[in-house]
Amino acid sequence: MSFIMDVSEVMSKVVVIDDKVYVRDAVRIMSDKNIGSLIVISDGSIKGIITERDVLKNINKVNNKLSSIMSKRVITIEADADVKDAVKLMVQNKIKRIPVLDKGKLVGLVSVTDLIAYAEVDSDEFIFN
Repeated sequence: MSFIMDVSEVMSKVVVIDDKVYVRDAVRIMSDKNIGSLIVISDGSIKGIITERDVLKNINKVNNKLSSIMSKRVITIEADADVKDAVKLMVQNKIKRIPVLDKGKLVGLVSVTDLIAYAEVDSDEFIFN
């Protein structure tokens, strides 16, 4: 059995936040929405990503602007890319979340959890390739 599926079929909704917001406000949003990351936007483009790990590593900086702790190198993927490409990007870059774009516009977020939820458990090809 082959595991062929577009990223758009497994992605989750994405929550964005302005880069001028304080870390404490981002933490509150993540907690209220029960999510592990926010995409940081400025002037309509992705400037960074903030994750639970970023917050934990910078717990003493809750009164700083998000831009001081966010990851600025954001790897993205197109919505019509194969999920295998998302897995490869995650492994190669040691990341767990990838913003999904459709013709340059942010449309979602794919996470390791999303990929696992849709994986065919009996597919040797997906698990081992």
